Amino acid sequence: MSSTDLIIFDCDGVLVDSESIVCRILAEEMNKLGMATTAEELDEQFSGRPARDCLLEIEKRFGGPLPDNYFGNTERRIREAFHAELEPIAGIEGLLDHLQQIGMRSCVASSGSHQKMQLTLNKTGLYDYFDGRIFSAEDVSRGKPWPELFLHAATSMGVKPERCLVVEDSNAGVEAAVAAGMRVVGYSTHSQRAPQLEQRGARVVSDMMAVLNFL
Repeated sequence: MSSTDLIIFDCDGVLVDSESIVCRILAEEMNKLGMATTAEELDEQFSGRPARDCLLEIEKRFGGPLPDNYFGNTERRIREAFHAELEPIAGIEGLLDHLQQIGMRSCVASSGSHQKMQLTLNKTGLYDYFDGRIFSAEDVSRGKPWPELFLHAATSMGVKPERCLVVEDSNAGVEAAVAAGMRVVGYSTHSQRAPQLEQRGARVVSDMMAVLNFL
């Protein structure tokens, strides 16, 4: 018998392949302002964290308020790149179809804003899988790595934390799920990230369909 009543998916890096796009553009814009960095460094630092926390870190690194046009220009570039390049994570549609077939409930709990998720999930054709069951760090006082977002999602869905299975790709997300008292599967195709997720309490898979082994 399954020990899971609800699967909670992160969005960026789990449903949509967006993080490489965001980190690439952030790195380019930061380098223009003299903040030497790489997309890989930003992925390690920011993955899974709320945007407001990331922006505060960038301002701190810059040493003061960023130029007025920084945020608007960066957001515009990311939005344009999403429209041109964004794809669903490999294998996620097959997994979601199977979960629907077996009647397993699911939802999204992401550090991204509702506006961003509406864009990315619609662009990749995944929005209808989760319509009405999408939760954002905007909905709680503290985002990942704090547990509030996952607990909010579980409460909203009427499911106890111990009956939830979280699918995450970031260290912050795994920490949040563990703190919420939930089991967590870490999705990673990167050899360096996988052991980090395991150390924080995740069972790691590189194939989305393997999530079914942990229901």
